[in-house]
Amino acid sequence: MLSNLQLLVKRVHSTIAYIMRRAFISLVSKVLLYQPLNQKMSCTSVPLNPKLRRKMVVGLGNPGMGSTRHSVGMAVLGALAGRLGVAEHWRVDRQVSGELVLSEQEGVQLVLLKPRLLMNINGASVAKAAEKFKIIPEDIYLIHDELDKPLGKFAMKQGGSARGHNGVRSCMDCLKTDVMPRIRIGIGRPAGKVSVERHVLGRFSREEQELVRAVLEQSAELLLQHITASSSEGTGAQGMTLPQGGRVTTKT
Repeated sequence: MLSNLQLLVKRVHSTIAYIMRRAFISLVSKVLLYQPLNQKMSCTSVPLNPKLRRKMVVGLGNPGMGSTRHSVGMAVLGALAGRLGVAEHWRVDRQVSGELVLSEQEGVQLVLLKPRLLMNINGASVAKAAEKFKIIPEDIYLIHDELDKPLGKFAMKQGGSARGHNGVRSCMDCLKTDVMPRIRIGIGRPAGKVSVERHVLGRFSREEQELVRAVLEQSAELLLQHITASSSEGTGAQGMTLPQGGRVTTKT
């Protein structure tokens, strides 16, 4: 009887801690979102082309932890910037709490964003950038890690639930919608008794890094294919049939 009571108390404490954590995250996000746009804090050297339609690609992750599994979305964004020839042009924009670089691709101006906020609140950075560049949620692509896909596998997804991903949930809360297309990069679930937190915040092993490099290039290509296809048809991501994704296999 005592063990059942202890278990109940533990569950109650866990629930209260979760509610308090979500409330704190929500409060911080609201404070960040309601800060007025200030051009003096803006990245004024980024050229804007008012004649082009704009889309945004966001690499989700934790600032300063770019080599961890949880920040693989930022790594894909870096590979995309390399393909577009703008990898050396990132600039900090305090106005949106992130790093930005712009590129033109087949009639579309792409805004690439690396939030400089922690994963749980990076939706505030995404929402501020969307407001600044006047980009609708349907044209915001989120790149993030996916526990339920094995390492080496990746795929596009059209909106829907966050599936337990705190960064995606933050974006949904701040943009007040779940329609954003996403590219999910598989990192697999932890083996043995390793906790999920330790797994996602850990670095890829030396053996995994070769596979990851191939994933970065191929997922960036998949993303570009979708962006250019939707643009050529004159529709948003909602009107497109998403590519199925792919899988990279190790060399034998």
